[in-house]
Amino acid sequence: MKTKAAVVFEPGKPIEIEELDLDGPRDGEVLIRYTYAGLCHSDVHVAHGDLEARLPMVLGHEGAGIIEEVGPGVTRVKVGDHVVCSFIPNCGTCRYCATGRQSICDMGATILEGYLPGEHFPYKGAKGDYGAMCMLGTFSQWGTIHQNSVVKVDDDLPLDKAVLVGCGVPTGWGAAVNTADVKPGDTVVVVGIGGIGINAVQGARYAGAKNVIAVDPLENKREKAMELGATHTFASTDEAMAAITDMTRGQMADSAILTPGLMTSEIVSGGFNAIGKGGTVVLTGLNKIEEQTIELSGSVMTLFRKSLKGSLFGDCNPTTDIPKILGLYQSGDLKLDEIITRTYTLEQVNEGYDDLLNGKNIRGIVVHDHAG
Repeated sequence: MKTKAAVVFEPGKPIEIEELDLDGPRDGEVLIRYTYAGLCHSDVHVAHGDLEARLPMVLGHEGAGIIEEVGPGVTRVKVGDHVVCSFIPNCGTCRYCATGRQSICDMGATILEGYLPGEHFPYKGAKGDYGAMCMLGTFSQWGTIHQNSVVKVDDDLPLDKAVLVGCGVPTGWGAAVNTADVKPGDTVVVVGIGGIGINAVQGARYAGAKNVIAVDPLENKREKAMELGATHTFASTDEAMAAITDMTRGQMADSAILTPGLMTSEIVSGGFNAIGKGGTVVLTGLNKIEEQTIELSGSVMTLFRKSLKGSLFGDCNPTTDIPKILGLYQSGDLKLDEIITRTYTLEQVNEGYDDLLNGKNIRGIVVHDHAG
């Protein structure tokens, strides 16, 4: 079948819209009609070359839609199911899935190669085989993906909101609730209030933090953070230091969750200096793989028993945590409608990413048009 998709051919060049041929599902695979896709920053990393991916690649790794066809051996979903896509697949049987660490499932090793198990490239076009970002390629009207990448959700959930729970929401929420292990009464600093940081703010608030300090240079981001659970906001970590010292009586923050668009050594150092004894710095932002972004005093880390942790997908297990987080949305404990700034057509994807990079959006959503 034919599908219209947003493709990156060369790092640093605009994303292009192209009509591609799409294979039907093979063993363990499903055909999904994507209805919505999230504009998440990780696709920018591929488009800009910060992450080296096999090109050409259909971008998009946050997606929601309806299952239209299933291949042989599919047991997780059936035709007609409403699903949210998990940007990290979960096989359920590798060492990491079997020990409750689905966010580092071995199947995730090929998400930047873009093929399905057996090196199956479902997308074909003028340039040959096209990869799919995170084995999904949600900036396409249709996709053939593996059943391990989908999670069934309630039919009455609005998919234009649920789509965000495939990456950004659990990545931020889980960075606070799981990785930082925020406790009631804690002081938490969140640096970078984008699609991940705003949900780290919500997670810290839900976990009972007394002080949730949101740091972002943009006033609109700080205002949204206050709306969704922050108690204090500052334009930089340096500006926040005196207030953190005062509100903790010199003990400093219990955790600093770093969610910038591009991680730097200065941001890591700022987070490290903001936490006190026994505190934890959580890294969720990315930069080029070879970029050295950590330069800290090992002696201070030892003497103050500070910890530095990497967090992928918020240490969540998507098969259980995606429904759990959506349940919190249904109960009103997690806000999704309020973090969506604007919607775009597929043809507006470059405009959407310009808005993201210019700080205009907390979250943008692509609405797929299947008319005709």
